[in-house]
Amino acid sequence: MPPEHIQGFTCTIIDVLYKFGAVVLKFCKLNTLSVMLPTHLCFKCVYVRVCVSACVRVCVCVYFSGVLSQRGWGVTYTPERICALKGSSVNMSCTYSYPPSHTVQKTFWVIYDWNSKQEGEDLSKDSEYSHRVEYLGNKNSDCTFRINQLRETDSGTYRFRFLTDHVNRKYTSQLGVTLEVTDLQVMVNPDTVTEGQSVRLICSTTCTLTGSPAFIWYRDGSPLSFTDQSHQFTASSEDRGSYTCAVKGYELHSPAVALNVIYPPKSVSVSVTPSGEIVEGSSVTLTCSSDANPPVQRHTWYKNNGNELSWKESSYTIKSITLQDAGEYYCEAENAIGTKRSQITLKVLCE
Repeated sequence: MPPEHIQGFTCTIIDVLYKFGAVVLKFCKLNTLSVMLPTHLCFKCVYVRVCVSACVRVCVCVYFSGVLSQRGWGVTYTPERICALKGSSVNMSCTYSYPPSHTVQKTFWVIYDWNSKQEGEDLSKDSEYSHRVEYLGNKNSDCTFRINQLRETDSGTYRFRFLTDHVNRKYTSQLGVTLEVTDLQVMVNPDTVTEGQSVRLICSTTCTLTGSPAFIWYRDGSPLSFTDQSHQFTASSEDRGSYTCAVKGYELHSPAVALNVIYPPKSVSVSVTPSGEIVEGSSVTLTCSSDANPPVQRHTWYKNNGNELSWKESSYTIKSITLQDAGEYYCEAENAIGTKRSQITLKVLCE
């Protein structure tokens, strides 16, 4: 593989592996390993002894996690990656150093454009940021930066830059803070279940939120007891509804997602109208009520010993009741999942 040229440098490693701060010599191997030199790596050449018999000049790519330093110049970001909610605020903690003979005159933050490979302008002067950013640091060593009212378009890599009183002395960190701004989305899996089956709710984000916050769940606007980002439970009819989630301490709520729980008829009951004593010759209506999902498709009426009546609706009317109409009446409610019955006893008084 030919060497990669980055910013005029060719980084070739002969029999040397430099990784995570430790050099591992691989003696007596003649292969040449060529590697890319990204902008966030330092370039350094050293002499090492290969196969004990010769001293060879090799280039080592050195990775500094979180800090880039050159002769007293440096910037440290803690942490280097942040995941934050849309609409919230975030602090980018940062410290910097420079030679003692210099005096800092200007400090500012920029955002790096990975497409054009260029840095933008001072964010405090950018119309998209100026009313939302605050520099919380100073001109000594603290370079902490704050962005308010985060937007998803704010996602990117942010870098600190400062100027000193020496001619042409300016410093821009080659590292930075990578910010990812996420919204919240509810995932219901599966979104339609039969009562008794398992359901998982997930309050989904595009990245892992910094700080491991607690989550708040709502069903039809009412808060629920669990606070995990992912929650699994056995569905009952009461669990049917629209679910949203939020993060404790933040205003952002996810869009609502519905959970449909299907179940057979339950709470079946029969009522009589008018209420009170029933007198021979009066009109009486029996009404069958129930809770079911999907709704009851058919009602079947029975009298006394199970004789099926011809009426199939939820209400059964006897226009001029007689003594022979007295007795027990049953209503059977049926949907695609199952059936359930309820009964009532009619007593008819003589005129």
